[in-house]
Amino acid sequence: MPSPKAKNAGRRDGSPVLGSNFDFVSLTKPLNRSSPPHLLQRQGSDPTTARLRASESPSRRRGSGSSTGSASGQGPPEEDGIRLNPSLIGISLSSLLAIDLWLSKRLSVCAFEDASWGSARPLMKLIEVSGHGIPWLAGAAYSMYKSDSAAGQEVMLNLLMGLLLDIILVGAVKAVVRRRRPAHNQMDMFATFSVDRYSFPSGHATRAAMCGRFLLAHLVLAAPLRVLVLLWVGLVGLSRVLLGRHHVTDVLFGFWMGYCQYKLVEILWLSPQTLQGLLGLLA
Repeated sequence: MPSPKAKNAGRRDGSPVLGSNFDFVSLTKPLNRSSPPHLLQRQGSDPTTARLRASESPSRRRGSGSSTGSASGQGPPEEDGIRLNPSLIGISLSSLLAIDLWLSKRLSVCAFEDASWGSARPLMKLIEVSGHGIPWLAGAAYSMYKSDSAAGQEVMLNLLMGLLLDIILVGAVKAVVRRRRPAHNQMDMFATFSVDRYSFPSGHATRAAMCGRFLLAHLVLAAPLRVLVLLWVGLVGLSRVLLGRHHVTDVLFGFWMGYCQYKLVEILWLSPQTLQGLLGLLA
């Protein structure tokens, strides 16, 4: 049997004494795992400990787990999805560019003297000169000066205006696009300018298409001559690819642009009255 001193000591310390009634009651009740009040007060006064306990709480852990799961479950943003899934237009343009480069290289059979069709290179260069701007400008100005009729002068004046318009528009597009000429091109062209180092569009193709359409519309030509005009337009465009001067798309776009220039000349057509006024100013 314990002594009264032991009982009193156990009561003063707050710890149960084995075999006592207090010890029996504490075993029959659920254990209280909370810290003593003086420890809770000490932990609450320490801000670092409070933050650590708050971060380690079950609700905090559950919240962080759910947020992590939701973040990992989210798909990529819309712009990332667009970036990872290129559009059909982009794929089509890339495929068209690859085909254009491949076909242009395969067709450049007159790019060098030792190429497969190198013997035809002088003929292709002669056709190239026939579509140059300088011969056409000189020929239109001379024909307008030598023409005896007002109608002939009017036609040649509008052709001259179309040629000047072609030089301006083609130079502007080349300066904006800045597409390099094919790598196998030899820079031995006739009377080139700084903008001629660019390839898109083909100035020879635009000029041939515009002049050919203009001549067929305003000159009375027999059927064989009309066929020759169309054949010349096609040969000028073909020579640009065979010589390695341009890509295929440069020539095709040049034909379309030349036709549009012809339509623009028809809209801006100078009438005989305007022609007489211009001649009066020049005189």
